[in-house]
Amino acid sequence: MTGLVLKDIRKSYGSVNVLHGIDLDIKQGEFIVFVGPSGCGKSTLLRMIAGLESITGGDMMIDGRLVNEVPPSRRGIAMVFQSYALYPHMTVYDNMAFGMRIAGEKKEEIERRVRAAAASLQLTQYLERLPKALSGGQRQRVAIGRAICRNPKVFLFDEPLSNLDAALRVATRIEIARLNDSMPDTTMIYVTHDQVEAMTLADRIVVLSAGRVEQVGAPLDLYERPANLFVAKFIGSPAMNIIPCIVDETGQTTAVTLAGGKTVTLDIPTDASQKGKTASFGVRPEDLRIATGDDYLFEGEISIVEALGEVTLLYIEGLVDGEPIIVKVPGIFDVKRGQKMRFAADRQKLHLFGDDGRTYGKS
Repeated sequence: MTGLVLKDIRKSYGSVNVLHGIDLDIKQGEFIVFVGPSGCGKSTLLRMIAGLESITGGDMMIDGRLVNEVPPSRRGIAMVFQSYALYPHMTVYDNMAFGMRIAGEKKEEIERRVRAAAASLQLTQYLERLPKALSGGQRQRVAIGRAICRNPKVFLFDEPLSNLDAALRVATRIEIARLNDSMPDTTMIYVTHDQVEAMTLADRIVVLSAGRVEQVGAPLDLYERPANLFVAKFIGSPAMNIIPCIVDETGQTTAVTLAGGKTVTLDIPTDASQKGKTASFGVRPEDLRIATGDDYLFEGEISIVEALGEVTLLYIEGLVDGEPIIVKVPGIFDVKRGQKMRFAADRQKLHLFGDDGRTYGKS
């Protein structure tokens, strides 16, 4: 059964168009993550699904029912906000029970659901506390527990971990993953700008830019086969290195000349019409390695070394105007600033984008 269908969803504020025809088919039980830069429309789209924003155009259906004009309380959804939104004068128990009391649920059912949700989120010992006596991570778990108690068809999360410190983010992310496993029939839609959250939680990621969907796919599909330059540079940290190039030879393999003069052959097919055109060569920092012979992609001087313990980031200036090339090598790497080095990568790890920004081989 389909959980949620968006058909040509549009949103405008007066003459300003912020969402430009969003089409998505989200199946029941999927964990979908919306990612994109600030202002791309991901939170606006989430609020439209919740019913907190009106729909300018298109159709939205939940379990096959058109919900464009259905109020939030009747959509079968529950939303977890970035700011917790707990009642400060109520105990944890009362915060979690409040929505059910308003809905007229029986006292026994309220007790059962609150106790079950508290147990799953390790909140049982805090049920009589006020929110002010809780840590940030505990407050966010209370907000999640309140949503669980409503027994929704669809969970909506609007950057729920952004106010937490690094350790709490990891712990709460694990709790959300466990929650997803324990509710296999409940659809979850999650908005974040954090790639770790997106890559580790999502069944599929929706990449948004300027109110449009750039690509939808499993996390590793987006990482390994980005549809265009935007997705290639947005998914992955550090971002994919992009080097301007000229297409020299086409066919089942493609030869390009990189900025800096090096000619590289890629196992990527192109047709004859692309010969002589400008393009963009891409390689991820973690796919680069130190070259020991003449089979290398480029060479340059190390301008910055970031030793992070588990990895070392090397920055090479001068090959691309405005941005350094970044090389990510495992562990501690002994290298000095100013040292000149050559770098290589396996051919199957290389990417090529046309002058329209699309990945070669994709429509």
